[in-house]
Amino acid sequence: MSRDSGVVRLVLSGYYGFRNSGDEAVLKSILTALEQAGRERGVQVEPVVLSADPEWTSRQYGVESVPRMKLAKVRNALRNSDGLISGGGSLLQDATGLGSIPYYLGIMEMARWSGKPTFVYAQGIGPVQRGIFKWPIARAFRKAAYVSVRDEESAALLRRFGVPEARIDVVPDPVMGLPLADAADSGGADGSDARPVVGVSVRFWRGDRADLDRVAAALAMLAGRRSVRLRFLPFHHGPDEDASRYVMERLSAGAAASGGEPVCELAPAHEDPQAMLREVSRCRLLVGMRLHSLIYAANREVPLLGLSYDPKIDQFLNRLGETAVGSTESLDPGDFAQRAATLLDNPQEWRTRASSAIERLKNEAVRPAKQILDYLR
Repeated sequence: MSRDSGVVRLVLSGYYGFRNSGDEAVLKSILTALEQAGRERGVQVEPVVLSADPEWTSRQYGVESVPRMKLAKVRNALRNSDGLISGGGSLLQDATGLGSIPYYLGIMEMARWSGKPTFVYAQGIGPVQRGIFKWPIARAFRKAAYVSVRDEESAALLRRFGVPEARIDVVPDPVMGLPLADAADSGGADGSDARPVVGVSVRFWRGDRADLDRVAAALAMLAGRRSVRLRFLPFHHGPDEDASRYVMERLSAGAAASGGEPVCELAPAHEDPQAMLREVSRCRLLVGMRLHSLIYAANREVPLLGLSYDPKIDQFLNRLGETAVGSTESLDPGDFAQRAATLLDNPQEWRTRASSAIERLKNEAVRPAKQILDYLR
């Protein structure tokens, strides 16, 4: 940081510019936390975001952005910065392919070649199934100026890789600290309909779609017990919209056979994370496969039921004192309908039980931004 200018330029590396609501919410949350921490310290933070769509990212957040795959531009951004923030999100994992870990570690190595400190911001580590990746991850994290992960399971994995425990800060997902912006109504659920809104976030996971078939059966049983509106919330433009339509079609087909069709609607795939946060805030209950759908719900103190497809779902629920209602391998419609009906009938009981954990997570979510700026000062 230039002592004369009081300006800190930080490059942000993550899964940004792909218009995935969860990852965009992570970016928005980090930018918000950095701005707030900078204001408290009398520092102006100038972010430079590595993005798959730099023009869109710049328009969306009012920040400088460069193409994440044009390495000459990335290198130039790093050389003209005060450091690199890697994260948040599940960047270092090989479950979705072999490219993620080499890419994100490579960006961290480029920063070190440029003589810049690296900061790991609330990442979820793993799964890492291939032993070849363990040493490079441990090396990158041992050389980082600051390391934070979003759950104890990620910290335990890093310790097994050889990262000293004292170097790992366990913090919540950044989105727990995202405020709901003041805005005019963004076209959410119709307030004139008195039926409680049940938000539903689904994604494709199993190739045979048996998991989504089970979700449809569970939602149908709930709709048979309570008069509700099922509002599907696509967190990833395209795939989540298709997954939502798949479940809605199963519900419609089942209703035709039984003689009663539940009320279903598909929300827009909002590009603005805070517009989706507002959608969630209008729900009486949130049923989610996507991690960030559950984090949004906790952020707004909306009772939630998690459907687990990945350990990160269970890890987040554990921090709230909750367990998943089912998984992509098993979901009992009767148990689901009973748990959902209980939450719909008495949401305040859930809020009372979860409020202290939620408040703690919100307060801790901004810690990495403060630590990074304190280091640079």
